[in-house]
Amino acid sequence: MRVSPSLLRYLRSAAVDLHPQPLHTQTILSRSTFHSNAHTHRSLLRTSVRRHQSNLPRLQPADREGFVSLVDAPVQLVRANKRHNLGLLVLALIPLTAFALGSWQVQRLGWKTELIARYEDRLVRDPLPLPPYIDPAVVKDFDYRRVVARGVLRHDQEMLVGPRLHDGENGYLVMTPLERDSGVEGGEKGSKILVCRGWVSKEKIEQKDRPLGVPRGEITVAGLLREPFKKNMFTPDNIPEKGQWYFPDIEQMAARTGSQPVWIEETFEQDMMGTLDRQMKGIPIGRLPEVNLRNNHTQYIFTWYALAAATSIMFWMVVRKPIGGVKGRVRQSREW
Repeated sequence: MRVSPSLLRYLRSAAVDLHPQPLHTQTILSRSTFHSNAHTHRSLLRTSVRRHQSNLPRLQPADREGFVSLVDAPVQLVRANKRHNLGLLVLALIPLTAFALGSWQVQRLGWKTELIARYEDRLVRDPLPLPPYIDPAVVKDFDYRRVVARGVLRHDQEMLVGPRLHDGENGYLVMTPLERDSGVEGGEKGSKILVCRGWVSKEKIEQKDRPLGVPRGEITVAGLLREPFKKNMFTPDNIPEKGQWYFPDIEQMAARTGSQPVWIEETFEQDMMGTLDRQMKGIPIGRLPEVNLRNNHTQYIFTWYALAAATSIMFWMVVRKPIGGVKGRVRQSREW
């Protein structure tokens, strides 16, 4: 804050008249009095400005430039409780879809349980001698049925399917046609069927490396009659011309070897010592005589029903949530 020169001169003369002192003392006192009076003057000036400002009328919203009154503004109809948008519709569909999938899995569980029980009932029955000729259409009714067949293995038409893992070791499944007698003495030979003899390690895929695994002459094969294998979408297609078989396509293999589209999975009661002995000698390790269908439908039921319950609670919370802010207070009518 600037102080006028006339005020300074007046303050100095007043200080000299009131308190005559020596020259150097007067100079010191003049400066001290000047600073004290200047501070007092500034304080009085600030107080006066504050009082002046407090007496002024406060600036109202209408005094501002560009203000538009609510009455003059165009009326817009507002529905404050509008929530039924696309997101809410999707949220409502999730629990319904999850509940439907859970109910479908309940049906699937009943179907799979009945199917496994039917297959296990076939496993406990006595082995059925396989007739010379088989109608492929009836194989479905005898899936997982224990059967026995006699004939000669055609090792010259052997096919290796894989690679396949067994106890963490890489190897292949050995598919060999079994040529059978017609049952008529002195007649022509009977039909050929395919036999999945089991798994051999990668080091034993050559027949010369597993002489004990290549039996000669007529033998008896015991195993399970199976439906044709179905390939999944991740398995590559077979290349029969190059001898590359990635899955047992029974139709392709039967056409390649002149066999009926019927196959048997040879079984073997696996134990640690017997399995190691077969692996060392190169004898194919057959499958266990059991039903190996996966049944995870109980887990799927719990998952889908839990998802339906959780999303239902979320939907209820969103619908029941009170509207806050301006939208919760504004209710405009078409009669305005």
